Amino acid sequence: MKAPPKVIAGVFGFVDDRLGTGSFLKRNLRKIFPDHWSFLLGEIALYSFIILLLTGTFLTFWFKPSMGEVVYSGSYQPLVGVRMSEAYASTLNISFDIRGGLLIRQIHHWAALMFVAGLTAHMLRVFFTGAYRKPRELNWLIGLGLFTLALLEGLTGYSLPDDLLSGAGLRITQGVILSIPVVGTYLTFLLFGGEYPGTDIISRFFTIHILLIPGLLVALISAHLILMWVQKHTQMPGTGRTEQNVVGAPFFPAFMAKGGAFTLFTFAVLALLGTFAQINPIWLFGPYTPANISAGSQPDFYMGFLEGSLRLMPAWEINFLGYTIPFSVLIPALGPMGLVLTGLAIFPFAERWITGDRREHHIADRPRNNPVRTAIGFAGITFYGVLWLLGANDEISAFFHISLYQTTIFGRFAIILGPIIAFFVAYRTCIGLQRSDQAMLSHGVETGVIKRLPHGEYIEVHAAPMQDIADHARGKKEIPVIESREDTDGVPPKGARTALGRLRARISQAYGADHAPLGEAHKGERAAIGAGKRKPPAEH
Repeated sequence: MKAPPKVIAGVFGFVDDRLGTGSFLKRNLRKIFPDHWSFLLGEIALYSFIILLLTGTFLTFWFKPSMGEVVYSGSYQPLVGVRMSEAYASTLNISFDIRGGLLIRQIHHWAALMFVAGLTAHMLRVFFTGAYRKPRELNWLIGLGLFTLALLEGLTGYSLPDDLLSGAGLRITQGVILSIPVVGTYLTFLLFGGEYPGTDIISRFFTIHILLIPGLLVALISAHLILMWVQKHTQMPGTGRTEQNVVGAPFFPAFMAKGGAFTLFTFAVLALLGTFAQINPIWLFGPYTPANISAGSQPDFYMGFLEGSLRLMPAWEINFLGYTIPFSVLIPALGPMGLVLTGLAIFPFAERWITGDRREHHIADRPRNNPVRTAIGFAGITFYGVLWLLGANDEISAFFHISLYQTTIFGRFAIILGPIIAFFVAYRTCIGLQRSDQAMLSHGVETGVIKRLPHGEYIEVHAAPMQDIADHARGKKEIPVIESREDTDGVPPKGARTALGRLRARISQAYGADHAPLGEAHKGERAAIGAGKRKPPAEH
């Protein structure tokens, strides 16, 4: 190998002698990353965020965050001569008069949706595989913070064009803040700078949208990646995978090449969506005026749960100590999201308390191997899905010619019964999949070969599964359970001698019950069922 020129070698040697970058890069560029497809879900969110920053920077050159009134005189003829805010007029200018402006605007909006969708998919992957367990609880909480900030970032960005649709969403936001007892009025005046809608909300949201929340997102994403790098990545069970190693490909060049290609692929998808799939055509909605409303208006998908909860909630309110508390707004606005986010935040610690498991976990669970956790996750997804679906109850009613009252009543029952049904269906499905793995390991894989025995009986020949498939299934680990059985002298364990201890033991027994223990591997004739031979991956 030819030595580098003296000038380059001298500069790099000077830097390395003082900063130690050579050993640092050598150590970290060879870091091993697992190659399971589900680990790329978080990459989608990361690359979408990068595209958001780039396209958002472009848009800030021409957007005017002002609610001052102007008379429109741009290229869009149907609105010429109409009075509107400078924010709305500048958004029309970006869409029709700035070269490439509409494309960048639509890519920005699609990237925002992709960012939230990627975060959601990544969080679901982490939850269902138990990747939030020790030592990753802090990273899990950082992820929840990222998700919350992403929702707020979407809300502030959605309101900036000051069109009729975004104004309707802003009105709902103002109503939600007003519903907070005692301090709601003060918070509203503080945010809007006076009576709704005031003249400051767009400029304030603009500052929050392009400066405050992006800064927090960059800081949390950096912390998230640093922690992931230090703690190493989780990996799915399989051949050669243990709690002490990571099996996969090195960061350089394999993962960098894969990540670079995936970045371009993500950008290509967003560019195609921005080109061919119209989104948020504000020129059709017109400028926002508090006296007008828009029929059939729907928020972006990540705020759909709030719309649905507001529509399903009965018109309940009470007067207490001279204050009116509108439960019809307060509960749907704060209840569902508070319930979901609080439940997700405490789940790692609640699971550790229930199971007593304080070990470090670097091998991810298959969702089927923890039926209760998976069932809880599907119950939460169903809870959100019902709220999201019923956020369009007026559209459903009009399209299917069903009474709006009937769809609302259906939603009120479904929001309770749906998660319960989803829990039991998911739980039984996990047990069935575990038993399928048990049968595969105990009796082998069906080959489709029928054999006649000497006494005339016909049987199907089973073959042992391929090693990687069998090791993947054998990666199941028993969930720790807190014992509550008394010893030979009739004395219960120390942790189960109080009412709380006995309750904890019963919950632990229910959470960790194993209905399908794995059997012994099939010893019959081996057949090439499943993946073929392949080159073993690098191990670190």
